[in-house]
Amino acid sequence: MTYSRINASAATLTKNRTEDSISPFSGMCVTCVDGCIGMCEIGKSAYRGAEMIYPQPFGIITTASAKDYPVDLSHFTILGRASGAWGIEPDSDRALFPNVNLEVTFGAKPGIRSKLPFLLAAMGSTNVAKNNWESLAAGAAITGTCITVGENVCGMDPASRINGRVLSSPELEWRVQSFREWAEDGYGEIIVQANVEDTRLGVQEYAIQKLGVRAVEIKWGQGAKDIGGEVKIRDLERARLLKQRGYVVLPDPDHPLVQEAFRRGSFHEFERHSRVGMPSRDAFLRRVDELRKAGAKWVFLKTGAYRPADLARALKWSSEAGLDLLTVDAAGGGTGMSPWRMMNEWGVPGVELHSLLWQYCEKLAARGAYLPPIALAGGFTFEDQVFKGLALCAPHAKLIAWARGPLAAAMVGKTIGRHIEQGQLPIYIERYGTTVSEIFVSAPELQERFKDRFRKLPTGAIGFYTYYQRVAQGLRQLMCGARKFALQHISRDDIAALTPEASRVSGIPLVSEVDREEAEAILDGHDCSHSRLQSA
Repeated sequence: MTYSRINASAATLTKNRTEDSISPFSGMCVTCVDGCIGMCEIGKSAYRGAEMIYPQPFGIITTASAKDYPVDLSHFTILGRASGAWGIEPDSDRALFPNVNLEVTFGAKPGIRSKLPFLLAAMGSTNVAKNNWESLAAGAAITGTCITVGENVCGMDPASRINGRVLSSPELEWRVQSFREWAEDGYGEIIVQANVEDTRLGVQEYAIQKLGVRAVEIKWGQGAKDIGGEVKIRDLERARLLKQRGYVVLPDPDHPLVQEAFRRGSFHEFERHSRVGMPSRDAFLRRVDELRKAGAKWVFLKTGAYRPADLARALKWSSEAGLDLLTVDAAGGGTGMSPWRMMNEWGVPGVELHSLLWQYCEKLAARGAYLPPIALAGGFTFEDQVFKGLALCAPHAKLIAWARGPLAAAMVGKTIGRHIEQGQLPIYIERYGTTVSEIFVSAPELQERFKDRFRKLPTGAIGFYTYYQRVAQGLRQLMCGARKFALQHISRDDIAALTPEASRVSGIPLVSEVDREEAEAILDGHDCSHSRLQSA
């Protein structure tokens, strides 16, 4: 069985000449013909070179792996119950799915309050993040959830004043204010992330001391790639500026031959790369201490889909540092310009990574060690996946971190808003109406809530909000079916494995093995668990 397809993908705008006859191990056409113009990735690499490493078209896309991993969350099923209730009275008039409590509080007291167990993971300096930021920030704020400003925002801001350290950044200030403008009742928080370059520039200290940011995140990596972030630059002078600010820029924008080739049109984009981190225990603990002394109320760590030993380090050091959140991002997806083959063929997939994480958490917990709240990331989009993820790593996982799903919802909302303004709605949308209030099912609620301010709310934020409410209601229904009426009651026995491999990897029993002893006792007339369930 082949888990990946290579040499042709919509992500790289390539295809095979003989699409019905492909070599499974090379991805090449079975018959490669002299005279072919080169539509496949090999052929296109012959004339565009390293441009073909990255998904295209840059700036308006998010990307995820096309690999069919041997085990994923669809290989588990959610187990329902016919009796009992956790987190509410076992009363049919009370145990209703709208009464499921999805609120979560995490971090040092008084804690960060989130109305939903969703965290919008880092959206950094890419165009797709910047072009949709107002929608994302406002959407996170009105849902009462958290959003993270990703890496390289200050360094990429042409208007930043930098003298070794960041003195000001209009871009970062705008991003923070976009969230605060819509935040209500103390729910949600804006988090500022930092990579190697951001740390050298003092981005987090600037955010804390000048912008009043209270939550910061140290970034080790992400699930999409195990190298630093990259973007494409189409302006020579901007490429030179970024090199001056300490970034790796390819090809060298200061080289006369490169400048001549760029002006001639031989290539149209420079690559800006970030450095990879080199964490050590002492340096990590020292950095956490520096951030707290600078005034950070909450300090997080985000790590990627690295090998198991590095996951153990992330958890152990987070425990020693008393971190307020650890986000573990699994292989396979990203919102930036991750190398396409790397995104498909690097890293530990979600079920495997998060199962290892649970094992490591249990080991530390058995020793009485502090465990930071956990956020899981890695391609989550809908309520069933959220439930399974929280159950797989229960009771340690408190949140699901994601980006592509909420970003897609925000982009669709923005696009619909633009079509409404232009009076050019597609028939697919127009069947619901022609105004914001008619098309967006949540609009009347938001109009009542924000009154005259509703007109200022980006339609992308309305799309974001509506998507979150859909997933939240779906999650409440699944939790009600499992008779779990608050997040802290979700447990690993709320799911069962459907395949032996899923069971082996996760430690979750096969559905045919679940409740075996209890079921046999019931059949023998010894149903001693029923009264316990009724009072749960």
